[in-house]
Amino acid sequence: MASLLSRLKRRQAAAETPSALLSVVVPAYDVEDYLADCLDSILTQSYAALEVVVVDDGSTDGTGVVADDFAARDPRVRVVHQANAGLGAARNEGTRRSTGTYLAFADSDDLVSPGAYELLVGSLDRTGSDLAIGAVERFDEVRTFMTPLMRENHRSAAAAASVEELPLLLADVFAWNKVYRRSFWDAAALAFPEDVRYEDQPALTRALVEARAFDVLTEPVYRWRVRSDGSSISQQRADPRDLADRILTKRWSTAVVQERTSAATRRVWFARVLPIDMWEYFRAVPGSSDEYWAMLRDGVEEFWGPDTVPFEQTALPWRQRVMGWLVSRGERSALEEFLAFLDLHPDGLPRRVVEGREVVDHPISDRPDLPDALRVP
Repeated sequence: MASLLSRLKRRQAAAETPSALLSVVVPAYDVEDYLADCLDSILTQSYAALEVVVVDDGSTDGTGVVADDFAARDPRVRVVHQANAGLGAARNEGTRRSTGTYLAFADSDDLVSPGAYELLVGSLDRTGSDLAIGAVERFDEVRTFMTPLMRENHRSAAAAASVEELPLLLADVFAWNKVYRRSFWDAAALAFPEDVRYEDQPALTRALVEARAFDVLTEPVYRWRVRSDGSSISQQRADPRDLADRILTKRWSTAVVQERTSAATRRVWFARVLPIDMWEYFRAVPGSSDEYWAMLRDGVEEFWGPDTVPFEQTALPWRQRVMGWLVSRGERSALEEFLAFLDLHPDGLPRRVVEGREVVDHPISDRPDLPDALRVP
């Protein structure tokens, strides 16, 4: 019954013809258990003038069959089958095959929120901006939630804004919670890097910096699945290749920010945006190789120092700043001791009073070279 209702909704949506075509690119690789739900969430959107380009990126399971079945039942779906080339290449190929006035992306294991495209395209129609950005909810089998930074960035709506007005939006480097004006995408020569992970960051940093104006919506428009099997690309941190790709894409993104934005925006970039995900790599140090440690230390030294923002002065939570400070000094054993101490106190760290003020009592708290900002969270 649910399948019949879904087909009826898609047929009804296909019969409606809003003025501008929206192309949605869906790269898909070995997601036979998720793809149908993703495509249903797109094809039942209230904005029905859709062209859905599914790029089957050399899947080894039934992903291609699922995609072809949707294409056979809904004329708005087209499928491209190609040899495996990676997420960036699949998105680029799907973009080349798209013909819409507007462009969007959706990952094949996620969901597009009901009414999302009507909200995003409607905003662009009203403002004439180059792209519109909505909020993202994460979900798993137990809960749905929004990260604090996502909530902060989407607390208030904004029309025709820029990174100079809203520099923290540079942290929103997700391809899929946005609708882009295709003429802007092409004029800016935007594309995703290929053969590298974290291809979103350099592409979306460029998009936000190059945009004449963008809109910010308060409404959630995308549901990002947290896979319990740990198979998502974003759940593999201890691999040196993963770290190498992270550093490379940070380097590319930083070059754009350094060249194209003001000193105030660059300060936000180094203090609040660029270091956001580094704690995951700090956490992976115990048991890692010497190659991994050297690469991590070099990366911290490259991006955070006296010419930008020292890691201990970033706007990250206190624990992460301590980790980064130890990495910047090359103190691996001290970092591993600190991480072990954190694991021993999951419910809160011990504190003591020193000279009339409360400080955290941890393995390096009495070191005379510890910056004062790292003594008190």
